Amino acid sequence: MKRIGLLLPYDYKLLSVAALLDVLETANRLWHQKGNEAPFIIRLYQLPDQFVQGDGRFHDYLIHSTATNEMVLDMILIPAFTTSDMKSTIGKNRAYIPWLQHQYQGGAEIASFCSGAFLFGASGLLNGKSATTHIDACPAFARLFPDVKLKPNETVTVDDRTFTSGGSTSLFHLIILLVQKYCGHETAIQVAKLFAIDMDRYQQSYFGTFRPNYAHNDEMVAQVQQNIEKHFHQIENLEEVLNTIPSSRRNIVRRFKLATGIPPIEYLQNIRIETAKRHLEQNQLSVSEIIDKSGYTDPKSFRKVFQKVVGMKPLEYREKFKVR
Repeated sequence: MKRIGLLLPYDYKLLSVAALLDVLETANRLWHQKGNEAPFIIRLYQLPDQFVQGDGRFHDYLIHSTATNEMVLDMILIPAFTTSDMKSTIGKNRAYIPWLQHQYQGGAEIASFCSGAFLFGASGLLNGKSATTHIDACPAFARLFPDVKLKPNETVTVDDRTFTSGGSTSLFHLIILLVQKYCGHETAIQVAKLFAIDMDRYQQSYFGTFRPNYAHNDEMVAQVQQNIEKHFHQIENLEEVLNTIPSSRRNIVRRFKLATGIPPIEYLQNIRIETAKRHLEQNQLSVSEIIDKSGYTDPKSFRKVFQKVVGMKPLEYREKFKVR
């Protein structure tokens, strides 16, 4: 039997916790039905301070304290968070970090789901390792944890004894992978069918939405952003934008990347692709018309960039996400 520790940190997302428990309990039930011992012992953990606010139970589960339990578990699960203020959430949950480090040093595997990767990243245990999180949270994650090899497009990453998943339903792909690891392929297939999960979805890039970062105090960068967003459909060369700013190109690019996380050319590219995605979702314009409205002049270049950024071809995206 594998000892699984599921955290209930401050700001945890109830849906994430419920989904993880549901899958693990389902695997246990499937093994029981075959006359086998349940593969998982599931234990929930909280910080001592959290006990003051609760009654020490979560539905039918007894909650254990990270301060009083010295058991080294086989696997730690970090659920998603409800908040977008990750710095604040990490601060409230920082006391989990020594316990996570102790568990990992003792041989435990650790998996985070969606934005739970932020607490995992803060532990330092992902430094030098591959990881992913919700695709829309990746820019913020990259700024906070530059030593992690972030894989924004991946649904799931596995690196040594660390596991991470992308946003929302990517949770199921990782937990089913862990069920497969501990219980075998047959059980994983049964669980996937019960939860109607496609086991072969490897990318999350097409679920992403580019959201420009304005949370900085650099007026020069803000001016470049505004110029790109206002004139993206008619910009033939990025120098047209940069030459209007009273600073060297090198300095502009450096400050722009520092403030937004990406260089100006990638910013322009993302603005154009988001425009194309909206047209594909909301109207029946031809791809040629959408290419023109997005600021591209070369159809081959547009399709290449779209495939790279989104992870599928334009017409595939329309078929998947068009408003019906």
